[in-house]
Amino acid sequence: MPNQIEPNANNALGKLLRGMMPGSAVHSETTQTFEGFPGKHPDALVLSPGRAPVVVEAEYEPAAEVEKDAKARLGLSITDDARIIEAAIALRYPKAVEDAYDLDQAVKTAEFSYCVHYADAPRFPQSGWLAGSAADLADLIRLVSAPQKEVDRATATLESGINRAAPILDRMAELRPYTAAALAGLLGMADVPQTRRMACAIIANALVFHERIAGMHPEVKFLRQLAGPASPTLQDAILAAWQGILDINYYPIFAIAKDLLMQLPSADAAALLDVLRPTAQAVDAAGVDNAHDLTGRVFQRLIADRKYLATFYTLPAAAALLARLAVAKLDNVDWADAAAIGQLRIGDFACGTGALLSAVYDQIAARHERAGGQPAQLHPVMMEEVLYGCDVMPAAIHITGSTLSGIQPNVRFDQSRLYTMPYGRQADDSVKIGSLELLQTSAVQTLFNTSDPALRTGSAGEETAAQVSVDIPDAGFDLVIMNPPFTRATNHEGAHANVVNPAFAAFESSKADMDAMGQRMTALGKGVSGYHGNAGMASAFAALADKKLKPGGILALVLPLSAAAGSSWQGFRQMLAAGYDSLTVLSIAANGKDMAFSADTGMAECLVVARKLRHGETSAEQARYISLRRRPPGFAAAAVVANSILSPAEIRDVAGGPYGGTPLTTGDESVGEMLTAPIQSDGRTWGSVRISDPAVAQAAHALTLSELWLPRGQKLKLPVLPLGQIGSLGLVSRDIDGPQPRGAFDRAAFSPTATYPALWNHNADKENKIVCQPDSSLRVRLGMEQKAETTWQVASRAHLNTEFTFGSQPLAVAFTENDSMGGRVWPNVKFSDTRFDYALSLWGNSTLGLVSYWWHSTRQQSSKATVSVRTAESLPVLDFRALTDDQLTLAQEIFDEFRDKKLKAAYLADAEPNRALLDRRVICDLLGFDAVVYQGVRRLAEKWCAEPSVHGGKARPKDARLVV
Repeated sequence: MPNQIEPNANNALGKLLRGMMPGSAVHSETTQTFEGFPGKHPDALVLSPGRAPVVVEAEYEPAAEVEKDAKARLGLSITDDARIIEAAIALRYPKAVEDAYDLDQAVKTAEFSYCVHYADAPRFPQSGWLAGSAADLADLIRLVSAPQKEVDRATATLESGINRAAPILDRMAELRPYTAAALAGLLGMADVPQTRRMACAIIANALVFHERIAGMHPEVKFLRQLAGPASPTLQDAILAAWQGILDINYYPIFAIAKDLLMQLPSADAAALLDVLRPTAQAVDAAGVDNAHDLTGRVFQRLIADRKYLATFYTLPAAAALLARLAVAKLDNVDWADAAAIGQLRIGDFACGTGALLSAVYDQIAARHERAGGQPAQLHPVMMEEVLYGCDVMPAAIHITGSTLSGIQPNVRFDQSRLYTMPYGRQADDSVKIGSLELLQTSAVQTLFNTSDPALRTGSAGEETAAQVSVDIPDAGFDLVIMNPPFTRATNHEGAHANVVNPAFAAFESSKADMDAMGQRMTALGKGVSGYHGNAGMASAFAALADKKLKPGGILALVLPLSAAAGSSWQGFRQMLAAGYDSLTVLSIAANGKDMAFSADTGMAECLVVARKLRHGETSAEQARYISLRRRPPGFAAAAVVANSILSPAEIRDVAGGPYGGTPLTTGDESVGEMLTAPIQSDGRTWGSVRISDPAVAQAAHALTLSELWLPRGQKLKLPVLPLGQIGSLGLVSRDIDGPQPRGAFDRAAFSPTATYPALWNHNADKENKIVCQPDSSLRVRLGMEQKAETTWQVASRAHLNTEFTFGSQPLAVAFTENDSMGGRVWPNVKFSDTRFDYALSLWGNSTLGLVSYWWHSTRQQSSKATVSVRTAESLPVLDFRALTDDQLTLAQEIFDEFRDKKLKAAYLADAEPNRALLDRRVICDLLGFDAVVYQGVRRLAEKWCAEPSVHGGKARPKDARLVV
């Protein structure tokens, strides 16, 4: 057998990488590489323009010295190059390479193991080794050559500069309001502080690019070379320089920036540039190649209207993860063929500053390069034909154009397909609602490349038409990727209680405009598959994506986690069940900001990726659910997670027994869990989201099938039915005290003699026993007496908690001594047999009841689970009708035993003696199971309480231990 020496393998690897990375210089076994260390040479060295060099040190397994060698290269300088080694990859060749006759073929087909060592970050992975092909290695080299730390530092520098510059324009606005209005007019926005911050961001962005391209063209000087003692002012010098740059190209970046700077008075411009010029120079000094993305990241933080538009910026690593999963599902694309790639159509109809489009572009360009193509040659067709972006904010479209064109700033292209969509009251007095106009038509009048500089997007110049009609065809897109707005048109309570219609409250819309836009949404949404008004704008954009996708196209969305369980999202889930396959849903089993894929949101989100069926295809019966322990911290981690998800490895099913899921690992570290679960045609909830221990999901799923699965494989029968089949649910609070004629009552403070008592709000201090006291009185409105009597017919003693915060509240079910009306968070549950009231109160507050509730609820907030009145109809509960009279009598006796016992918050259910006693009485005494089953239920309680969506990150008492 051959015994290939390592240098030969290194040369074979270098040859293979050169074919996959034609834009980089790949050296192998090259001497005189490191400045000052003539005797040292790397096994492989990759040099890419604008990026840090990456070393690969390789050995045959067991490779005892390879990590030591890799770490020794960190911090070394490259000969004749100022850059230093910031990342080194330690790679282990498998035995098959050492024994190969055909070394090139062996390296090409080998599965390597490798890790990354950084100069200023921990080893990746922290323990163990990654596994992958040469293509995976090439991808990793590309990713680690742009350290995230440097990107973050450059972003912070840029943001700081913008924040210091913005007050200059605010002061100017006080003295020169007409100038401030002119700036706002250029951006197509109202004259408010956030508009001025955007103006600063756009000028700063142009300055960053100016510094980046200086020296690439003979006429473009560095910023430090502009203006001096014998030169015009810095403002005049920069304006002249930017006109020269526009004569070359770069319209998406410099056109609006030049017009904004031109509007500024000399003194204000001088003060502004005194801040922003050194800011741009500091950003450039950071040496970050993807500087084109920085302003987009900062820009999102400046959007005050985000509180209404809910345009949360998709974090870069999350965007890369979603883009990888989506692009990997595109069928039969020859990635080596630029013309074939040019036939793709990819859309984001809520593009914001282009984070997702940029991530998709990056994935396609990387695949093209690994197939031997030249990314620069791909740029014109990507900009002119492939990428479609729409948004209602003109400045956002500018940033998107700047971001995308900056990927290859030296490559000319003509018209792009980035559109500012009409939004709000129009000149003809009609109202428009942005991209959602496309729900009923493929042709819309858009503001596009107009004489208004804010709307220029092509890099070769601009047109002069005020509006143009563009066609965005139905069933015309291979991939639709979006992080759509999450706001809802309804406004019941909460942060937007003083806003008539939060979904349309942006841009200082009047009440009349908001009403008209809401009516427009209602009209456009009629009959649209998957859309429900109560689900909010995200539902409408999901329906739009479905409408625009061609058969075989890929849907890729960032959605609120309520999409997995909310009753108003049921139509969306039905749409996917009937018309899609390869459904993959990602969520994060964490809390706070860590459970989102977007910046600045404290609610859980999910990534949804699926393929639209072609004619004649049938939908898949299973979906794949991935619960990550944390959001990928960087691009390399996102790539590894995506590759693991895309691997064909068999994954354990939620119906496969109480044995847990399939671990998702990075090296030796578990980064998540994977489960498959049946796709229900009726669109029932996706319970397998945001779960750290799949065994809990399997036990909860089994309960819906009338089976009791407990840890260590116990499987028993237990009669369970949807709550709505045993009893009836009460009314939503708006049907009780809503505006007339909907509501018949006014609500007042509780009186012990109230004719119509009500349990309305949460008060955890008073709701720590199963028996609760009403907290409100209802008064019949004049003229509503008959309706009041009809409404009162739903009153009952049993009440379901529809907004259950496990971290502070003990009860899923509350009981009132006498019939009372169920209010906002305590709707009624009414049975024909009032003995069921006692049984529901016991079941609902036992471990099995808590787990069933949790499984059936939305888990969008840290430890708060919600169910709607409609969703509660399908809540799995014990079939009380199957209990004997003796059991129902016993249930009342157990209830009486517990009426005065205090219960602690649900997240401590495993460590609480009273909850343990309740479990024992329900499991052993009421249902007749033995002590072994009871102990299994208590173990399940321990697992459930360890779920992040249960404890919400709340610290447990030091003495909290499992009570059996």
